[in-house]
Amino acid sequence: MKRFYREVDGILLLDKALGVSSNAALQQVRVLYGALKAGHAGSLDPLASGLLPVCFGQATKVCGRLLNSGKTYRVLVQLGELTPSGDGETEVVERAPVPPLTVAGVDAVLAGFLGNQQQIPPMHSALKFEGKRLYELARKGESVERPPRDIVIHRIARVSNEETLAANQLEFDVYCSKGTYIRTLAADIAVKLGTLGYVKGLRRLSVDPFGDLPMFTLDALTGESQEQLDGRLLGVDTAFADLPRMDLDASAVKALLLGQTIAAETPAPAAEVRLYGGPGRFLGLGEGLPGGRIKPSRLFITVPEGTGRSRRGRG
Repeated sequence: MKRFYREVDGILLLDKALGVSSNAALQQVRVLYGALKAGHAGSLDPLASGLLPVCFGQATKVCGRLLNSGKTYRVLVQLGELTPSGDGETEVVERAPVPPLTVAGVDAVLAGFLGNQQQIPPMHSALKFEGKRLYELARKGESVERPPRDIVIHRIARVSNEETLAANQLEFDVYCSKGTYIRTLAADIAVKLGTLGYVKGLRRLSVDPFGDLPMFTLDALTGESQEQLDGRLLGVDTAFADLPRMDLDASAVKALLLGQTIAAETPAPAAEVRLYGGPGRFLGLGEGLPGGRIKPSRLFITVPEGTGRSRRGRG
């Protein structure tokens, strides 16, 4: 087993397995890489599988951004049954008949969930009420009022065919905003179909801005050399692929590392830009100011000794 001995910078797109908590998966990967610093961007329940971005070193600074990004899930809903948790963590407590379902009818119901809307978080969630997690209260049989949240369903599409619908199971893909509770969405869809439902299977397919980039299971990574493992990492700048790029000359880079506002040869094309000090050398983010100047807003490199700025710690 490797010790946490080296600085690693980058983002690993981990395909988390079923039955493993996000934190346990994180620690397993951290040991595998021997990384001093690591964090994950967006928890997945043990009953869910799929993409868990693991951020090492400087990349841990982007975890908050990834938490707020859009995500795509594949959801399997068991119709005609209800569990208190909205998934398979708890036993079925209520059953209801499932009306005959057609592909066209299901598609029409799903389309009705597109767009901006409000959603009430489930009791079985990590939100806090008076200092306690809601799921802790739910497991005691308690329930409290939860204010609705604004969410957006950008895209939702049926995967099930007539055969699976006849077996009282609905499978669909959904691309949604941060804060969307898939268990609540599944239950609400079931109600619109005239029955009950809970999430029987859940897999996260993607997290913005990574799209269809490949993800890797822990089993696939185990046994690889350090060079191979490092080759699986994405650059920190991948998390900002939606921002315009600006390349700086040597004098501008030196000033930037001193925390100074710099003059750009051309005005910043947007309020926020990616800054580079040469091919492949991502420095960080800059804020475009009036007069064609750029202010460093966040650096993602270790600032060398003697620049007047303190080095990043090793914690």
